[in-house]
Amino acid sequence: MLLILSCAFIFFSCSSPAVSDGRITIDEPVQDTTRKGDELSFTTEYITGKFDPAFHPDFTEILPEHASASGMLMRKDAYAAFVDMYEAAKKDGVHLKIISATRNFDRQKQIWEKKWTGQTLVEGGVNLAETVPDPVERAKRILRFSSMPGTSRHHWGTDIDLNHLENQWFEQGEGERVYAWLVAHAGSYGFCQPYSPKGPDRPEGYEEEKWHWSWLPVGQPLTRQAEKLLNDSDIQGFAGDQTALKIGVVSNYILGINALCK
Repeated sequence: MLLILSCAFIFFSCSSPAVSDGRITIDEPVQDTTRKGDELSFTTEYITGKFDPAFHPDFTEILPEHASASGMLMRKDAYAAFVDMYEAAKKDGVHLKIISATRNFDRQKQIWEKKWTGQTLVEGGVNLAETVPDPVERAKRILRFSSMPGTSRHHWGTDIDLNHLENQWFEQGEGERVYAWLVAHAGSYGFCQPYSPKGPDRPEGYEEEKWHWSWLPVGQPLTRQAEKLLNDSDIQGFAGDQTALKIGVVSNYILGINALCK
């Protein structure tokens, strides 16, 4: 745990790793992480994912042994913590695999707009463009499991999806063993499940995601700064963005997380 806490306060500088097509072009790395007192401080651009992590000095590429595909990126400090957790789980016979990591604004926009236009079908094979004409209701359907661009924790490089993208998989067999291990041990490595079951303690926000885990030493200050810096009117630049204000996406979704992760 000492190693994990210390790596949260190290700043790295290195050459940019290769990434897939569709990235934002940035000529030089952008260092937009500073320190105010005892807490890391981030720019609004960082919080909303409007940067290319491949050109950010605090990010690195995830090694193939830890990921389901090549080219995924993560904050170096969060990744170091994950590697420690991965090795501990491995000793206990549990295999952790990152299946999704950092997604910047542009990548989240692609995901969102494909669902908005019906190009990607949602649960049950539903084409939202054909079946849900009301924009607010359509946005809420997408928001069950997908974030609006500019509001995703995956922008930050602290959050990862592990092993599978269906809650049911984690309720039996291998998935049940993986989830039980994470519940028992992930906190020791700084990770928390932000989208816990909805109920009185978490009435708003995304549905439960047993696969989504956030690294708190950086995720917590980012959450606090998102609360201070972002307004619903700031969430724009994509199809359906006019619904952000009506839905209250900042308070209900960015901040609508497991209280243990705040």
